[in-house]
Amino acid sequence: MLLRTDPFRELDRLVERVWGTAAHPAGMPMDAWREGDSFFVELDLPGVNPESIDLDVERNVLTVRAERKPAYGDDTETVITERPAGTFSRQLFLGETLDVERIEASYEAGVLQLRIPVAEPAKPRKIAISGGGDQKELGG
Repeated sequence: MLLRTDPFRELDRLVERVWGTAAHPAGMPMDAWREGDSFFVELDLPGVNPESIDLDVERNVLTVRAERKPAYGDDTETVITERPAGTFSRQLFLGETLDVERIEASYEAGVLQLRIPVAEPAKPRKIAISGGGDQKELGG
């Protein structure tokens, strides 16, 4: 039989959910980084059915929703419930320099990975200068 060793742990979890005092949103911790001309975002969603994941972009706000259902039924007496269940949601505010039309998403081993490319107009480019008898290029 499993025993609960900290009787106040459930109270702490409830307070975190109600008052939003958790260090990370419950059930959806995230990492984000830039590599070359793309931004990557990874969200931990273990135990989530990929069909329950919903991604929406509206006015440069990306909303991620997912649902994790408990493995047991309603008429089951639970002993310990530490894994969060229910519907989770997280919003990411995307900059104007990102190409929201070409976002790619994949889900593997409980991790949702998003690749968000930098928009073409936002990429650095060289500008040719004419005049004199020769041309020079400026820019990075």
